[in-house]
Amino acid sequence: MTVCEFRPGLEGIPAAQSSISYVDGQKGILEYRGIRIEELAEKSTFLETAYLLIWGELPNKEELEAFEHEIRYHRRIKYRIRDMMKCFPESGHPMDALQASAAALGLFYSRRDLHNPVYIRDAVVRLMATIPTMVAAFQLMRQGNDPIKPRDDLDYSGNFLYMLNEKEPDPLAAKIFDICLILHVEHTMNASTFSARVTASTLTDPYAVVASAVGTLGGPLHGGANEEVIQMLEEIGSVDNVRPYVDDLLQRKAKIMGFGHRVYKVKDPRATILQNLAEQLFEKFGYDKYYEIAQEMERVVAEKLSGKGIYPNVDFYSGLVYRKMGIPTDLFTPIFAIARVAGWLAHWKEQLAENRIFRPTQVYNGRHEIPYLPIDQR
Repeated sequence: MTVCEFRPGLEGIPAAQSSISYVDGQKGILEYRGIRIEELAEKSTFLETAYLLIWGELPNKEELEAFEHEIRYHRRIKYRIRDMMKCFPESGHPMDALQASAAALGLFYSRRDLHNPVYIRDAVVRLMATIPTMVAAFQLMRQGNDPIKPRDDLDYSGNFLYMLNEKEPDPLAAKIFDICLILHVEHTMNASTFSARVTASTLTDPYAVVASAVGTLGGPLHGGANEEVIQMLEEIGSVDNVRPYVDDLLQRKAKIMGFGHRVYKVKDPRATILQNLAEQLFEKFGYDKYYEIAQEMERVVAEKLSGKGIYPNVDFYSGLVYRKMGIPTDLFTPIFAIARVAGWLAHWKEQLAENRIFRPTQVYNGRHEIPYLPIDQR
């Protein structure tokens, strides 16, 4: 019997063949279906990019308008799901509420017709349309308020920001938020995408697929890192405290949140774009002192760790962007999920095309031939 090499976290082991996205961590390249992330961030919209990822090609004008129309008119959630969400504890994390709500959708659309293109498209539309509504609804419900109904005259990002605040967002803020969704929508075989594909391989429904991925994304080593970046910057408090703070982390061999990536050994291209977006927001809506702290932290970490390939990742500047928009810190990861749903669904669809259930092996390191002892002898 061949003994396989054990690699913690499956590092470097291919789990699938995929044509959805590509990363070159040495050169800082990220592509969606072959198109560079910088070009999509500059020229595309989130829904157009989502269409590209899920169906493999950029839509023509009629296809994009049809997709946008379907999303726009499926934003409302079932009243029973809304009533269920009202029973969630106010102290619960929004990611837990989102996972429960996404799973509950499967109760209403439980018929599994995974070989039917109409079923697949309906599931894509339903999940992409309702996930933002769920996130915004829970945010208001936990404050004791009724959720705000979606507005069909607003685009995808503008409508979400409206549902959070009940006021039409500034066009620049809505545009930047849309770009943020593009930056977070997909990133090859990360932990939550792997979770989605493993769940999809059992041929369960797409609502369970998304719910499992949401649960994985909520961990602090994955999507939850952007929340911890803001907490870290607040703890540092001033530019003068950055160097001693970093020195202390390095001495204790503690993780520096927002820095380093399993794949990138240069600055994450998404971090570069997010930094520019943050500066646009600061120019229009006022400066944020924590940006100075973040810049100094990037300089100090580069000075000490650039030789090890540790640079800012996507989480480092995204929190500052959302913070300037007035979005609560614990909504950062649910917003990540709003974007990543499209990526998960692209992988769900790809998994179904040539499915084989995931069944990895293990390296057993336990004992053998241990006799059973009666309870009175233990």
